[in-house]
Amino acid sequence: MLRAASLLRRGVAGLAALMAWAAGWNYVACALFITGDIIGRNAFGVSSAATVEVTGYMLACGIAWGLAHTLACRAHIRVDVLLMRLPMRWRAPLHVFSLLLLTVFAVFVAWAAWALVDESALFDAHDNSALRVPLVIPQGIWAVGLSAFVLMCAVLLLESALALLLGAGARLDGLLGSRTLADETEEALEAVAMARK
Repeated sequence: MLRAASLLRRGVAGLAALMAWAAGWNYVACALFITGDIIGRNAFGVSSAATVEVTGYMLACGIAWGLAHTLACRAHIRVDVLLMRLPMRWRAPLHVFSLLLLTVFAVFVAWAAWALVDESALFDAHDNSALRVPLVIPQGIWAVGLSAFVLMCAVLLLESALALLLGAGARLDGLLGSRTLADETEEALEAVAMARK
């Protein structure tokens, strides 16, 4: 059962990685759009009236689409000065408890996001700007990212709860614990190897 939960988590983590890749290219496009607008304004006196609006949507959606991958990579900021000093029999359940709290929070945020999308669709809400973008479009993209975060939290919680029940506390440290210096060094070496290719 633990192996099936691990495979499920890896599958969702793969989807999260694709979403993070899309979010990254979204930020590149956002930077190019802003740069083009600045050059156009300063050099040619021409400006897009929609730069602030569009890039605001792009930034919000990019953040939401990167949350699940950040969780899968254990890259969220954590303050765990005391936690890492505790013995494993205390640390393992606290890891699961913190993930449970994160999952509850993520479910609430995703529920609120979909309620907002539903309300925007009901009232046919549009942005009060030159483009008059139907708000259901950026809000829907944003809500999809938050839902992926909930899914990642849920599958990680399932695997973690099973590991806790089976007494695999060390496995929980690898799934939910903060990244160690060895983890950071390994990632840096992989990045250097990829840059040399």
